[in-house]
This record gives sequence, structure tokens and C-alpha cells, in this order.
Amino acid sequence: MLFFLQREDADGGLRLGLTVSRKVGRAVWRNRVRRVLREFFRLHQAMIEKPLDIVVVPKRNLDPKRIDMALVEQEFLPALDRLNREAGGGMTDARSPC
Repeated sequence: MLFFLQREDADGGLRLGLTVSRKVGRAVWRNRVRRVLREFFRLHQAMIEKPLDIVVVPKRNLDPKRIDMALVEQEFLPALDRLNREAGGGMTDARSPC
């Protein structure tokens, strides 16, 4: 699940919150999920123009052994594209489950 919330303060850029529960797996696998997600947002932060808070809650049925950058891009790039399209229309709170 992915939530976007536009902030009013223009000082900061992107803030990312990750919540990976124990249901995803052992600590090693949860940390892998966090690392891949952080790297994705680090590489694609230029796509996000406005100061946003983004909260990511991975799906329960996620297989942490299968997660890689290609899978994350496949899931999140359409959501970021949609966010950029809707941001042009003055949207202040776009919540998009993925």
C-alpha cells in the first residue's frame, strides 16, 4: 500500500516512511525489503517535484526473496506517474494503494 500526502512547508523535499511488519518474514528479509525500497526512492526522487510525505506498507503476500529493483519499479513507477499527472491539477492529498 502506498500513501502520498503533500506538505505545506516548501523547505523539505521527499520524506519516506517504511513500515514492514513481521508478517513479511524474518528480520533479514524485512531489512532487504527496506533497503530495496529506499534505493528505489533515492534513484527516483527527481521525478517527485513537490514536498511530499510518502508512506509505504508492503503487501502481506509479498515474497521477500523475490523482491528486487525490477519488481519495485514495476509496482511503483505507475503510481509516481499518476502522482505527477494529478499534481498538475492541484491535488493536495493523493492516496494510491499499490
